[in-house]
Amino acid sequence: MLSSKRKVAINLLYAVLAILSVMSCASSKDVAYLQDKVFDNPVELEKNAGIVIEPKDMLSIVVNSRTPELAPMFNLPIANVYAGTESFSGSQRISCYTVDEEGFISFPVLGKIKVLGMTRWECADYIKKELIKNKYLDDPIVIIEFTNFKVSVLGEVKSPGTYTINGDRLTILQAISLAGDLTLFGQRKNVSVIRENAGERTIYEVDLTSTSIFQSPAYYIKQNDIIYVEPTDIKKRQSTVDDKALRITSIALSSSSVLVSIATLVSTLVMRNK
Repeated sequence: MLSSKRKVAINLLYAVLAILSVMSCASSKDVAYLQDKVFDNPVELEKNAGIVIEPKDMLSIVVNSRTPELAPMFNLPIANVYAGTESFSGSQRISCYTVDEEGFISFPVLGKIKVLGMTRWECADYIKKELIKNKYLDDPIVIIEFTNFKVSVLGEVKSPGTYTINGDRLTILQAISLAGDLTLFGQRKNVSVIRENAGERTIYEVDLTSTSIFQSPAYYIKQNDIIYVEPTDIKKRQSTVDDKALRITSIALSSSSVLVSIATLVSTLVMRNK
């Protein structure tokens, strides 16, 4: 039979372990995304055709046709880019159109056309119709790509940096995944998205732990958006001299402190029982 003091010591040990377990569960809730999600409940998606053309955007526009001798007059020349003085060290790239402040580009033969506010699909369709209407080409194929669709992800992510996006549709979750996801020290409930549009700067706050993120204007990322993940209060109190070393040291010291305290308490109670 166990003595009353030994029973108290064992019960106390179980209580401490239970508290640590609860603390662990609480911390996992701070880390998990979309905590209020509902399974097997289809929700109609908001129509999103992708980003629209804005001033200072750079567009690659290529016109093809079944009459190959006519198409080149509607394409910009191929630019040679040299890394050194020798010709073999260079590469080729398609020249791009830069959208001016009023939203116009100067297109070969067609002249100045306004593309502001169009998606790349709408712009391609517009140019195609103009070529046919003016009887320049009977069967033009117009391909448009954004060459400056970039997003910057900063703060408490594993690989902060600026990322070039292929295509014209990107969500904030996809952008964060490009940066390797948030670290354990990143705040999930108030991620900031900084956006500049039409001469104005807007900062959106996004809660990654809630499905309300899907209704946020910042859910779909636009060109040159900046995503900033703020550190938790624990991280703010740490020095940034050697982040990795401090994380390991902090976790090790915290764990060791708890274990030593438990061992000391149990040992003391057991010794008193002898």
